Amino acid sequence: MAIGFSATTGSKTELHLLYSWSFNSTLEVGKRKSALSSRVVGAIIVSSVLFFILLGTSLYLTRKNRLIKMIRETETVCDELMDDEFERGWGPKRFQYNELAGATKEFAENEKLGEGGFGSVYRGILIDEGNQVGIKRVSKDSKQGKQEYISEVKIISQLRHRNLVQLIGWCHDRGELLLVYELMHNGSLDSHLYHKDSVLAWHVRHQIALGLGSALLYLHSECQKCVVHRDIKPSNVMLDSSFNAKLGDFGLARLIEHNSAAQTIPAGTLGYIAPECITTGQASTESDVYSFGVVLLEIACGRRPMVVHDHENKAVLIRWVWDLYGNNSILDAIDSRLIGKFETEEAERLLVVGLWCAHPDYTIQSDKQ
Repeated sequence: MAIGFSATTGSKTELHLLYSWSFNSTLEVGKRKSALSSRVVGAIIVSSVLFFILLGTSLYLTRKNRLIKMIRETETVCDELMDDEFERGWGPKRFQYNELAGATKEFAENEKLGEGGFGSVYRGILIDEGNQVGIKRVSKDSKQGKQEYISEVKIISQLRHRNLVQLIGWCHDRGELLLVYELMHNGSLDSHLYHKDSVLAWHVRHQIALGLGSALLYLHSECQKCVVHRDIKPSNVMLDSSFNAKLGDFGLARLIEHNSAAQTIPAGTLGYIAPECITTGQASTESDVYSFGVVLLEIACGRRPMVVHDHENKAVLIRWVWDLYGNNSILDAIDSRLIGKFETEEAERLLVVGLWCAHPDYTIQSDKQ
């Protein structure tokens, strides 16, 4: 940069005195360098962040794939162990998925017989045998689906009784858990007890009660190991074409030794769970007997164990029948649709047995047999 004065005086001289001066530059060298530095730093930061994101994603996917592979390998081993254990049992056989899908027309909606928390039941026809069967398809959303499936196959495979639903076969393939049963043409007991357009005759009700009692006696006393069912209720009592009762759904059942103090974690449905199960946190053969007593009262009275009134108050069936029993008017509890159409002695006996089986103090329950 140079500073000077114009020489216009010719041969003469001038004296100049500089009191102040200012300088203005049009160059923006500093700003450009600063902007360039900011862009470089920003690019480095963004690149670093992207690098770590990609690295983290890669590690996550790698570990996830390894975990999925381990789970699949574990499930394969478990399935193979289940196959070996199931096939050592006698009676039920293994079906291929394609057989059961074909039998139910690919699990068509119009072949569905019913559904619940466990899944759905479909009507099917086995092509090779031509037999009609009921096929339970365990819900994939069921929290205990696989455990209940295993329990049902292992336990019911060891049982043979005219009042138990017969398990014909099983299948676990393509992520599906399927159980094949003899078809119960008349559905479940509750669908008949509470059907508005038809009424179960007294002799049919009495026959059902005797059949259910026979099944329970077998489970508790007559088979090789004692079986605690843990979910006796009308929807698990199935009826064949002759209205013979057959107890089903052994997904919650457990095996214990006869005369053993061993007890199992309680399970079941509200209204059928024995009081001691709630207080002690344990279920036993006595709690099965309690549930049986409640079902007997339902059969005789045509009423559910608990009815909600005004969304608050609950009328308990057992308490109502006890009150009638105390007033010597127990026959007033009989289903009003059966008035004049039932055997008095049988009805009174059924109600009293139901009350004593469902006695709040399980230690004084009447003898099962």
